[in-house]
Amino acid sequence: MNTVKVLVFPCGSEIGLELHRSLKGIRFVEVHGASSVRDHGAFVYANYHEGMPYLNDPSFDEEFVSFVQEHGFDVVFPALDDAIVKLVDLADKLPCTVIAASKQTADICRNKEATYQVLSDCWFNPRTYRDASSVDAYPVLLKPSVGQGSAGVKRIDTPEELEFELATRSDKQVICEFLPGEEYTIDCFTDRHGEVRFASQRVRNRTKAGISVNSYLTQPSDEVRGIAEQISKRLGLRGMWFFQLKLNAQGEYRLLEVAPRVAGTMCLSRAIGVNLPLLAIFDALGYDVDVMPQFDACEVDRALSNAYALECAYDAVYIDFDDTIVRDGQVVLPTVQFLYQCVNRGIPVHLLSRHERDIHESLAAARLSEDLFDSIVIIRPDQKKSACIDASLNPVFIDDSFAERRDVHRTLGIKVFGLDNLDALIDRRE
Repeated sequence: MNTVKVLVFPCGSEIGLELHRSLKGIRFVEVHGASSVRDHGAFVYANYHEGMPYLNDPSFDEEFVSFVQEHGFDVVFPALDDAIVKLVDLADKLPCTVIAASKQTADICRNKEATYQVLSDCWFNPRTYRDASSVDAYPVLLKPSVGQGSAGVKRIDTPEELEFELATRSDKQVICEFLPGEEYTIDCFTDRHGEVRFASQRVRNRTKAGISVNSYLTQPSDEVRGIAEQISKRLGLRGMWFFQLKLNAQGEYRLLEVAPRVAGTMCLSRAIGVNLPLLAIFDALGYDVDVMPQFDACEVDRALSNAYALECAYDAVYIDFDDTIVRDGQVVLPTVQFLYQCVNRGIPVHLLSRHERDIHESLAAARLSEDLFDSIVIIRPDQKKSACIDASLNPVFIDDSFAERRDVHRTLGIKVFGLDNLDALIDRRE
């Protein structure tokens, strides 16, 4: 298959980062990220483009179309709800495929009131109220008609509170029945023939700032699969999409929202063998796809991860062996990751150690090739490592010993690293 050039915009959102994780390792996909402001995309996308106008900027349309033409992208993934609506509007002007729903579908999904109206005769649609005077039971849930996640969503317990909230909110609101039960997200894939090929149900077990940070799969019932098929057919969905359900007081499923895009926690589907963004590319390009989930159970837990932009240019590496590359007979994985990053960049690595046994046997025992190193130097117990380093090579020095690092830094003036800050040298864009 020929290389497919993919653009993700905006690339630093949680959606954009999941798209990157899904596509970066595919040999025939060249993934690019673009954003309007510098964000986390700059730290993980090898092909990163900054300075795109904001979506509401008058110059956005012209500049975005020109940018896509200039770079010859085959596929564009919108990675934000507002970006979906915007790029779908631009689809006829773009010389590539936008991985998104039709304009009509995108507009409906962006607006909860419109979504509920289209699905008004479906049994799983939540009960909504026209205005405060029509509410006959409290509590109710008040939420913006256009919004995402839990932003602006509030439980309302009294008529007075509802009247106050409606009077003080400027945007359109939806008054909905209160749903006290468990919440589920169903990640789906509908192929180009209109068939729902995949529906995977997960529990949002723990959230922070509206993002699911702990989630686990649970087997979807025939009832849930039926809901997926009805929503897909009624809204004309295609490719990857998801919807959210919550149980009411009687334990019945009720719809929260539908979104025609990837979700950040769709990584659970990828973990069990279903790469939804990749399937969407194949489907958009006219290929029939196979969907092959391999596991029924999986849990993901997420926390903030670090990526660094450290001003430290170096042309060589000197590194210790004991407790830096191998500790207690086990390979130190982050160190080996860094070593192969150096190999990929053509940066020479020199092993510098006081290893007491045969270093060649120790490397072999750890299944590490001697070819990782441009030189292997074993020094005497009374010899300083600083005496064995050629500072003219513009090197960095890596050692678990603070005393060794202090001597090298003070004697040669070069940058030194321990295992506690070696990750600052790892380039997440590779």
